[in-house]
Amino acid sequence: MRKACLTSFNKQHQNRFTLYHVIQHQPLKKYMKKLLATSALIALFTTTLFAQQAEVKNVIDAEQAFNKAVAKKGIKDGFLAVLDDDGIVFKPGPVNAKEFYSTIDRQPGNLSWDPKFARISANGDLAFSAGPYVFQNGAADTDKVFGHYVSVWHKQEGKLKLLIDLGVQHPEPEQPEVSDFKEPDLTKVAPASADPFNGKKLIMYTDKFLNQALSLSTLATYKEFLSPEGRYYFPGFEPMVGRDKILQFINNEAISIVAETTGEGRADSKDLAYSYGKATIKKGNITSNYNYVRIWEATGDKWNVLLEVFSAIEK
Repeated sequence: MRKACLTSFNKQHQNRFTLYHVIQHQPLKKYMKKLLATSALIALFTTTLFAQQAEVKNVIDAEQAFNKAVAKKGIKDGFLAVLDDDGIVFKPGPVNAKEFYSTIDRQPGNLSWDPKFARISANGDLAFSAGPYVFQNGAADTDKVFGHYVSVWHKQEGKLKLLIDLGVQHPEPEQPEVSDFKEPDLTKVAPASADPFNGKKLIMYTDKFLNQALSLSTLATYKEFLSPEGRYYFPGFEPMVGRDKILQFINNEAISIVAETTGEGRADSKDLAYSYGKATIKKGNITSNYNYVRIWEATGDKWNVLLEVFSAIEK
């Protein structure tokens, strides 16, 4: 048996040796050099193109244009101007955002926000931003409502479109928020995936695994899955920044979570992803239902939660 395997190996080796000498034939060799040079130029052009597109400034610009659209056109038409065809809004569960905003009346009041935390994938096809918002439905300062928003953006027909929008309300912030905008790692630029559902499945399984682990130990699960600079947005509280502060909050508030994954998505460059679902959270002696959105970032061969936001389900 071993002799037969060795004979087979020798034949394969001879075939490769013969192929090597064929390639050395001068006309073919020149052709191969031209082909390799052309491939290198295409790769360089593609990388340069993505490098020009994949800047965190792109999502900041999209948010600021969105903010201006809402100020000029109102909340309803402002949202309709930027929504992705597959965009969702939680009313009370996830529904198509375009269909929702198309059927509601114009909403009174002024809404404005300021992006302070943002990332974009190396391919530029997925991004998110988060920051404080102010909603005012009257002339007096007492009519102001404060909170934080989280938006997920997806590239559609070459332009970033709003895919998910979710927010939490909390008291007026005591201190201004420091900006955190980080450029993507352009070494992760990759061609579009031939099977985008594969990437979504990986995030779905990871999100489901996190949810299963939460039912066993909330603290231990977050300690394992949260990025060291992770952020946690919970209604009634200003955003918590950093894994240690988040774990302290969860411990102090005696939080336990039972959650279920609803949807997910991932950038083609495999460095940024999102998931969303519903959660039942027990905080001390009070149990409430929430929608959640998680932003995932790839660190080596591991996915960590960079941001998680919970929003109370409207009845």
